[in-house]
Amino acid sequence: MDFINALPGAVSQGLIWGIMAIGVYITYKILDIADLTVDGSFCTGAAVFVVLFTGGMNLWLALLAALIAGMLAGLVTGLLHTFCGIPAILAGILTQLSLWSVNMAVMGMKATVAINVTTPEMLDKLLVSLRFVKDVSNGTRPFYRHPIFVVGLLTVAVIAVLYWFFGTELGCSLRATGSNQNMARAQGINTNVAKVLGLVLSNGLVSLSGALLAQYNSASEINMGRGAIVIGLAAVIIGDVIFSKIFRNFALKLLSVSIGAIIYYIVIQAVLAMGLNANYLKALSAIVVAIFLSIPYWKGKYIHTKAAVPAQAGAKMGGDLNA
Repeated sequence: MDFINALPGAVSQGLIWGIMAIGVYITYKILDIADLTVDGSFCTGAAVFVVLFTGGMNLWLALLAALIAGMLAGLVTGLLHTFCGIPAILAGILTQLSLWSVNMAVMGMKATVAINVTTPEMLDKLLVSLRFVKDVSNGTRPFYRHPIFVVGLLTVAVIAVLYWFFGTELGCSLRATGSNQNMARAQGINTNVAKVLGLVLSNGLVSLSGALLAQYNSASEINMGRGAIVIGLAAVIIGDVIFSKIFRNFALKLLSVSIGAIIYYIVIQAVLAMGLNANYLKALSAIVVAIFLSIPYWKGKYIHTKAAVPAQAGAKMGGDLNA
């Protein structure tokens, strides 16, 4: 029963993290870059939003500021990689490391900055909140204030914009860069610009997700982005393994990432309902990612190999009969 009651919250969190996972998809799947900036830019979005929102800024402007802050973080990583010649994974680590200090400075050297939701006026201004889940189920708020509905609409909007963007000439240049850099350069594409743009776009989405989670939890915490890359990879891999044969359209592939994040959080909630100590969640996340990363390898090595053996045997038998 506890698991059933916790499902709406798990789905809500899965949708919020799904936006972050779509950002990871852009770098990991499209650009073929392992970007570790997300562990820092996720918290950057949360910190910028909470500080500005609690300071009196309009919610939408605070969300826009969080988005821009994440894009700037991605720009730093992109320049370190392309302009300075630092490998992408190391550039991401350097940016992530520096963002910890930046995030602390944004939050006034406090590890946690909370949104005061004890006042109804402040709570009503939020776009999403954990309290809304219970309020909607109790009938004290309309259904369209439920985080699943709100974040679901945001996810559809993000997917629609990305689907349009990656259909443009500039978006196609990003996809070409990730597929084959040498061929992309031969076609006159500036691959360095494409990489920087992809990292900017990716970390902007990650930062937006962090701002939404800060609203949902009513606080920004300095370590809230730690391990975000693992959750993002889990969502991407789960979605790819389960839906790759079904979803061929690019928009549906992005949707599968969001669904993968929801599945991930439902699994986590189910394990917690069984009594697992919450301190083991990081290890569980790593195990889940390792398993889903291994599935394509296992399928290619064992299933296809076994299928090829009878086919080869049949071909040999046919050749013997013809002889």
